[in-house]
Amino acid sequence: MSQVTVETVVTEVWGRCVQITNEHYKLIASLEFGPRILHFGLKDGSNVLMVDEHQAIRNESKEMDVFGKGAWKLYGGHRLWTSPEELPRTYYPDHDDVIMETIADGVILRAPIENWTNVQKEIKIVMIDDKVHVNHGVRNQGAWPIELAAWALSVMKPGGEAIIPHVRRETGLLPNRTISLWPYCNMADSRVTWGDKYITVKQCTDAEGAFKLGTNNEEGWAGYYVDGVLFRKQHHHDVCAAYPDNNSSLEVYSCTEFLELETLGPLVTLKRGEETRHHEVWELIPIANMQSYLAAL
Repeated sequence: MSQVTVETVVTEVWGRCVQITNEHYKLIASLEFGPRILHFGLKDGSNVLMVDEHQAIRNESKEMDVFGKGAWKLYGGHRLWTSPEELPRTYYPDHDDVIMETIADGVILRAPIENWTNVQKEIKIVMIDDKVHVNHGVRNQGAWPIELAAWALSVMKPGGEAIIPHVRRETGLLPNRTISLWPYCNMADSRVTWGDKYITVKQCTDAEGAFKLGTNNEEGWAGYYVDGVLFRKQHHHDVCAAYPDNNSSLEVYSCTEFLELETLGPLVTLKRGEETRHHEVWELIPIANMQSYLAAL
């Protein structure tokens, strides 16, 4: 097992952060807001995540600043939300310092209790050889039961392409997959290829408008290919569970600035003190020819 190093660093743009490295990867997460993972790359490679260093991507809606904490900011990187998406609840600003707990081969990053939604979010990061385990937790700290799903969103750097595998489970005369589309989507969008085994969605900086789709990702993985590297993340889809957005456990959102690769846990009702967990496994795979890689799967 490769040795893991965990250290606190100060970055010029983001201030205090935690950096986790081994012989394969470098990962950086903020300690001043979040929890947010801001950098993930091969140890000597570039960041596959998009970060909004100049905070240029803004939403000026007054609904985004109803909590008296300043409007929610994109920041970029990887974040934890709760689904279904709704204003203003989803956009509770994660501007406060993060509590860090050091554990074997990683850390737990825990946000303060949100004083309006009464949920508390945490991300547990453990690096084991060429895999990074990113375990998301949402706990209800309020007085009343709430229904939600953990929602893990990775904001990917521009210029790449998302890969979504079709469901392969044989169901005879019954359908085996769902495709959810948002009102602003164009089915003929040139960024999207509706392939036989995979759907692919490109990130294009010159595209008009946004595109988003969701699907029941029973295959349990999706990827984003950029700069010769495949960011591949795995998650578990429970065929017996109900998921948000017409049973979507995977969603992809593409706009002119970035692409989001999003996985979701099942919808659950949490009583006071209960939590839900959603586990992803990340890896980066250098690939010379993406089509050959997919054909071999």
